Amino acid sequence: MDLAYLLTPLLTWITVGPIKFLINSIKARQWAFNLVGNGGFPSNHSAVVSSMATLIALREGMGHPAFGVAVTLCFIVVIDANSLRQHVGRQAAAINRLAKDATDHKWLRERMGHTVVEITGGLATGIAIGHLVFALFPR
Repeated sequence: MDLAYLLTPLLTWITVGPIKFLINSIKARQWAFNLVGNGGFPSNHSAVVSSMATLIALREGMGHPAFGVAVTLCFIVVIDANSLRQHVGRQAAAINRLAKDATDHKWLRERMGHTVVEITGGLATGIAIGHLVFALFPR
């Protein structure tokens, strides 16, 4: 088994998480532990799928069926991050406004999806990490 395919998503996730935490902390001007999770720059999910698609393209070629699967998965993740999860966040905000006076209401997280800039940052980071893994772990 080629460990680069296992290492790439792990390395991407471990790299992007702290970057996102630091950027959120700088923006909030305090440690942003409460902002860890969905949303923020760069998109972790977009970075992971684009790093794998990049590694597959570089190692197997763009004509390989695995690259097609990786690109399809990448599109699904990006569309989900940009549209579906943003709608979920808007619904959470509406529910929070409606239930603001209820004593038993657990506040729902409203920041769920990613903006186009956050997704683009994730894609660029993932592509860069895919290239880095390809350079560091030749066949």
